[in-house]
Amino acid sequence: MAELQAGTGALRLSSPDAAHGEGSLQSLTLDHSTLAARAHDAIRAAIVDGRLAAGERYSVARLAERFGVSRTPVREALLLLERQGVVRFERNRGVRVLETSVHDLEEVFTLRLLLEVPATYRACALLTDDDLAALQRELDAMATLADDGDENAFMAHDTRFHEIVLTAAGNRRLASVVGGLRDLVRFRGASTVGRSRDLRSIHAEHVAVIAALRERDAALAAERMREHLLHTAQLLVAQEGGGPHELAWAPLVRVPTAD
Repeated sequence: MAELQAGTGALRLSSPDAAHGEGSLQSLTLDHSTLAARAHDAIRAAIVDGRLAAGERYSVARLAERFGVSRTPVREALLLLERQGVVRFERNRGVRVLETSVHDLEEVFTLRLLLEVPATYRACALLTDDDLAALQRELDAMATLADDGDENAFMAHDTRFHEIVLTAAGNRRLASVVGGLRDLVRFRGASTVGRSRDLRSIHAEHVAVIAALRERDAALAAERMREHLLHTAQLLVAQEGGGPHELAWAPLVRVPTAD
C-alpha cells in the first residue's frame, strides 16, 4: 500500500500490512506531477484490493485525508482513473468506484480473446528457454500461493505469466493493453475465486498452456489460452447475472493455423 504524507510532498511506500504495523516504510521527495502519479497508484491499489469498494461513493476531501495529501493530486489521480473507466465523478457528490456489468465483462474478454489467442500462437515459436524458465517460476509461485489461499499475491503471478507470453509475441504494447483490460475487471471486484472455482483450478489452466508452449505446439497453446480465457469469462458473466452463455464474439476468435 502507498500512503501520502500531507503537506510534505512525500510519499510513504509500504507493504499492504504496514497499516497494521508491519512492513518497512520509505519516504521519497516528490514533485507535483510525481505526487499525482503516486496518488493514482495508491488509489488504484486500494480499489484492486477492496479497501475502496466497488459501487461506493467517496469525496475528494475524504480520499485526500485518507491518503494524507492535498486534494489537487488526488483529484488529478481520480480524473485519470475516470478516463480509464474505473471511477465516475458525480456532480457535487464526489466520485464513485464503478461496478462491473455483464456488458463490461463481455467487452473486456472479447478484446482479450482477440489479442491473447494469436499472441500465444506467435509467442510459441519465439519464447526462449529463459522465458520458459520464467513462466515456470510464476507457475511454481502460483502453486504455493494456491495452497496458502493468498488470492492477491496469486493473481500478481498470474498477471506476470500472461505478460511473459505477450511480451514474447514481439509487440511491446500488447502486455500494457491487456494489463489495462485485466485491471478493469480486478478494479471492480469481479473474481471467480471462492465463488465458481478455486486458485488450484486457475493454476491448472496455466499448467496446460505452458505444457503446449514447451512442446512448441502453437495451435494447441493458442487453443488452451482461448479455453482459459473463455472459461474465465463464462464464469464471471454467470456470476454477474448474465446466465450461462457464450460471448457473442467468441465463435469469431479462431486459433491461427500455419500457412
